[in-house]
Amino acid sequence: MKNTLTRKKTLENMMNLIFTICGFISVAFVIVITVFLIISGAPAIGEIGIFKFLFGKVWSSTSANPSYGILPFILTSVYGTLGAVVIGVPIGILCAVYISKIARKKESAIIRSAVELLSGIPSVIYGLVGMIIIVPFVREAFDLPDGANLFSAIIVLTIMILPSVISVSETALNAVPKEYEEASLALGATKTETVFKVSVPAAKSGILASVVLGIGRAIGEAMAVMMVSGNVPNMPSLFSSVRFLTTAVASEMSYASGLQREALFSIALVLFVFILIINLFLNLVVKRKEH
Repeated sequence: MKNTLTRKKTLENMMNLIFTICGFISVAFVIVITVFLIISGAPAIGEIGIFKFLFGKVWSSTSANPSYGILPFILTSVYGTLGAVVIGVPIGILCAVYISKIARKKESAIIRSAVELLSGIPSVIYGLVGMIIIVPFVREAFDLPDGANLFSAIIVLTIMILPSVISVSETALNAVPKEYEEASLALGATKTETVFKVSVPAAKSGILASVVLGIGRAIGEAMAVMMVSGNVPNMPSLFSSVRFLTTAVASEMSYASGLQREALFSIALVLFVFILIINLFLNLVVKRKEH
């Protein structure tokens, strides 16, 4: 008996050590990426000037007199992500509510499988479908010379964030204790009132976590938006061709050199800091809601 307890304690200590090492490895990866981006991107920001770099409106990295202003990229990424979240989050939450609380088991299983399949589709496929279907539709619907613009990118990003929002929100809704809903129904509330006034508020922490994941997916996407946004460094307008922070790096890194290459690393650094700030802010909101 004593030997068995000793073996169990030894195994438990080993597993704790493994988990601790894995945790430190994750932290180390973040630190390494941060240091690498700072070392690679800070010199360009220092040479160009942080104000001219962040608030300059012209990006012309290959001209005789190059300009490295990334304000159009920043605003495009903000508008694109915000548009996708405003459209996609309500649709995703309502879909999660339907799967979790309204649909029958067979229906919910079919929809859940479709959502999981949607999350596994490569981003290039989203971009290809957007080029073939969404871009021509936007061009004809709004009588535009070109349908590759910010609006098309927002539609594609909206579709891409749906799986994250639906899956995490559904899990949060399923975790709400049945007693809450039964008590609400017993007090005379309808099923709809119970869902939206009891279940959804009780699952708000998980729903906010799904929004965090959706924002991360939207702001970090490159290939799909490159294929449907036009990839032109204009100041953002809903029906004009634009370039995102991610696509700016992806489209020029293969042939960049010198200051241009360093400026692209600086864009990556700005994007990295931007994502960290958003995640920290939303995580604080989630923790505050939990308390």
